[in-house]
Amino acid sequence: MTRIGIITGSTRDVRVNLQVAEWIKDFADNRDVDATFEIVDIKESGLGRFNEAIPPLMTNKEYATEEQSTWSRKIDSFDGFIFVTPEYNKNFPSGLKDHLDYLGSEWHHKAAGIVSYGSTLGIAASLALRTTLSNLKIATVEPQGAFSLFNDFENMATFKPMEVHKPRFGEMIDDVVAWSNALKSVRKEKALV
Repeated sequence: MTRIGIITGSTRDVRVNLQVAEWIKDFADNRDVDATFEIVDIKESGLGRFNEAIPPLMTNKEYATEEQSTWSRKIDSFDGFIFVTPEYNKNFPSGLKDHLDYLGSEWHHKAAGIVSYGSTLGIAASLALRTTLSNLKIATVEPQGAFSLFNDFENMATFKPMEVHKPRFGEMIDDVVAWSNALKSVRKEKALV
């Protein structure tokens, strides 16, 4: 069965990110797709700022710390992802960037959807994230999800998404699952080389 990781994008103590990820998981779990969904909270990974001496692609997955090895095994176990990112200063958070940078081939040839939120729907964050993911050989689907801090959150603190989002999220989840399934053959072919 296809495994999709729903990756949180914020490590702040005061964050709404986990609420959004939980809503996406609940929504995805109730769709008729041949996939399982799991929330991967980067705040719980034990990893700090990326500061490794050797680039991850050059380590052959022999990492310096158990936290990085655990992160590697977790990400390796998924066929695709849904990234949930807030927008900070027209970009995605540094904590998410660090977690992406800690690994190399674990990301390769997998699919991803992007869900963003912010005062302007997190559009700039999603565009920046899309560029970074493409460099990691992650194929991002379109449609993507976007929530407004003013319309989809109560007092900008409690996630209450409008119903209008559901068709778009359904399309995104279906595409992430379909692309994740299709890319399994690419990963299999690359493993034989």
